[in-house]
Amino acid sequence: MMPGQTRPVFLNLLQIRLPVAGIMSIAHRAAGVLLFLAIPFVVALLSLSLSDQKGFDQVQTLLRQPLMQVGLLLLLWALAHHFLAGIRYLAIDMHLGVQAPCYRQTAWAVLVAAPVLALLLLWGLS
Repeated sequence: MMPGQTRPVFLNLLQIRLPVAGIMSIAHRAAGVLLFLAIPFVVALLSLSLSDQKGFDQVQTLLRQPLMQVGLLLLLWALAHHFLAGIRYLAIDMHLGVQAPCYRQTAWAVLVAAPVLALLLLWGLS
């Protein structure tokens, strides 16, 4: 630190404004963690649904519950967001969309398209 400069005494993390690409990046990581944590639950449901007709009916009944619909929507959002953001990051790795207006637009596109895609998938599953 140079003489005469003072360090911040209190850093309020709620006042820091991240760029939209930063918000999308954090959401990408959160979606990945959520998908990873959901693996045992999804495998258990799949196993139960494949066991017999009674198990399949139990899974269908369970997934029709309002709380489970919210959980399913959250998982579908995580899947859609992680997929779309992954494609965006692959394009960035190939030096596509690295310029200032384009990287903001693609970040916004992922943030808007993921919940829309999740709602469409949930509607298609119902």
